[in-house]
Order: sequence, then C-alpha cells, then structure tokens
Amino acid sequence: MYEKLNQTGKEIDLNDYVDGGEGIYSVRQVDKIRSWNNIEYGAGLSGKNTPATKLSMNRAYIPPGGIAKAHIHVDFDVMVYLLKGSVRHEYGDGCKKSVVHQAGDMFYIEPGLPHEVFNVSDKEEVHALVARSDAAEWQNIIPYDRIHEKPIYEEY
Repeated sequence: MYEKLNQTGKEIDLNDYVDGGEGIYSVRQVDKIRSWNNIEYGAGLSGKNTPATKLSMNRAYIPPGGIAKAHIHVDFDVMVYLLKGSVRHEYGDGCKKSVVHQAGDMFYIEPGLPHEVFNVSDKEEVHALVARSDAAEWQNIIPYDRIHEKPIYEEY
C-alpha cells in the first residue's frame, strides 16, 4: 500500500510570516516551519499569504539521507535552484531514469513528470529555492506508484 504524502505538524497561518502588503509582500529569514512529503519548508510566498494567482516560491530542505516520495505536479511547472547539497531525481515512467544535481545547479521539472527526490548525502542537508507556476502549494501534487507506473488518484 502506498503511503500518503502527508503534511506534518500543526496547521500554520502563513500570513503570520508576511509583512508589507499594498503591492509588495515580504517573508524575511524564515527557516523550517513545516514539512510535506519528507521535505521541510520555510513560510514561502503563495496564494495562501499573498494575492498571487499563478506563482509560488519556497525554501525547501531535505534532511541527510531523506527521500521525497514519488509524485507528480499536476498542470504546473517547477524550477529549482539548488543552494546546498546534492540530489538525485529518479524520474519518468516507473522512475527508471536518473539525474544528479549539486549546489549551484538550476533545473526545471515538466508538469506531469513522475519523479522521486533523494538527498545523496547521509551527512549534509539539501537546501533549495523552489518556484512553481501555481499559487497553491501542495494541493495540485499527487502521489505516484513506481511499481505499477501510475498516479494514485485517491482522495488525500
């Protein structure tokens, strides 16, 4: 049975981390405050705490040896700038292809591409800046079954 891609911890009001308004919204030096699918996140900017309708951005952290379970981004693009550490993406049908990125690399993930993310280090955390062409955060991401090579559309 496939595990849900859970958000952990208490519900957080992301508006508490934003200042400004009236056209410019700022999140300042907020580290890890929540997690989803084994990835820790800062507050970030999204439709949850700004008027954004087509874009979101977060700082993401994967602990040493951590794995973000296989999933699919539904109808939105993702661009990542890897600030620290190294990740291996296993991707495509059955997640059988593989690519490694390291600090300083930028990469793009197409909508609908199945992928699973691995921190390749058992000692160093991964730190990345993640931008999405979706103002939602995790609502438009679905788990992917690598064995049966299909998305899992159960209600989460």
